[in-house]
Amino acid sequence: MAAITYEHIKTCKQTGARLGIVHTPHGSFETPAFMPVGTQASVKTMAPEELKEMGAGIILSNTYHLWLRPGHEIVKEAGGLHKFMNWDRPILTDSGGFQVFSLSKFRDIKEEGVHFRNHINGDKLFLSPEKAMEIQNALGSDIMMAFDECPPFPATHEYMKASVERTSRWAERCLEAHQRSGDQGLFGIVQGGEYEDLRKQSAKDLVSLDFPGYAIGGLSVGEPKDVMNRALEFTTPLLPENKPRYLMGVGSPDSLIDGAIRGIDMFDCVLPTRIARNGTLMTSEGRLVVKNAKYERDFGPLDPNCDCYACKNYSRAYIRHLIRAGETFGIRLTSYHNLHFLLNLMEQVRQAIREDRLGDFREEFFEQYGFNKPNAKNF
Repeated sequence: MAAITYEHIKTCKQTGARLGIVHTPHGSFETPAFMPVGTQASVKTMAPEELKEMGAGIILSNTYHLWLRPGHEIVKEAGGLHKFMNWDRPILTDSGGFQVFSLSKFRDIKEEGVHFRNHINGDKLFLSPEKAMEIQNALGSDIMMAFDECPPFPATHEYMKASVERTSRWAERCLEAHQRSGDQGLFGIVQGGEYEDLRKQSAKDLVSLDFPGYAIGGLSVGEPKDVMNRALEFTTPLLPENKPRYLMGVGSPDSLIDGAIRGIDMFDCVLPTRIARNGTLMTSEGRLVVKNAKYERDFGPLDPNCDCYACKNYSRAYIRHLIRAGETFGIRLTSYHNLHFLLNLMEQVRQAIREDRLGDFREEFFEQYGFNKPNAKNF
């Protein structure tokens, strides 16, 4: 029995989006699903109980950061990541590759792996497919990610071709180094940027290796939304229908809906907690920056259509005061609201798929949110 399996429930007749369930050693979750990001074994300012309360079925943690501190061996001694952070539901860990390429100014990509500098203290480090598997096996996540290169946007076809070929070779090495296939599922990552021929080649290479799930990487890295959607349209159909599909690093409301319509099952992003720390909220009526002066005497909720803890108990004026005063409670409330908003959005997406009306839901949501307006503000 594979550690990770996908159960298809229904396909939306209106859009082709699919409803499913991903089964893992620590329980199951419905898809399409958004995964809150707990970079350092903690979703910023949130307790595990609060994440459960708002409906999180799975969270993501970061291999690179946990390798640096406290160290994967310490997490292993604690009984694994689930026990270490008191989270008994599924956990996905990324490979660390994105952080190597985004945080380190000094890196040297070789066939054996990547030499780079620790972004905290400047120490020399080396991360390879084998090391990424060693770290993730020690962490004990339900879903592990293969070590890949995440090229920048834009990149030339020549550079991207070499990168895709290297990522495919690294994927084979990850499979060979994976020591816990019985209770940890390893996903491959399809790369190729905006180039259809390279996406096809990457998908062909990885599907031949028979991973239990597949991610689409190298998107949401600065390219326009239409470029990302087009890449999904020619990439997703190349992936097996009986396995989960994961779009990495995407968390804006419009992209979650558009990704689901294009056959994606899983999403993750730091966006909801990152913008929350600056007082920016996702609401049913669009983007709201609660720090703005116009909310100084606004005693209504952040979102009148939201029933989350923050909206039921506190006003815009109070939360604005907390944020401006640098009070941690303010950040907790805005983070709670944004995470609740996205998790609730995905529940609405799943319900729309059940009722074969996701296309109609998209139009209604975009209209209410303001995405259809000229010069609409996104995140």
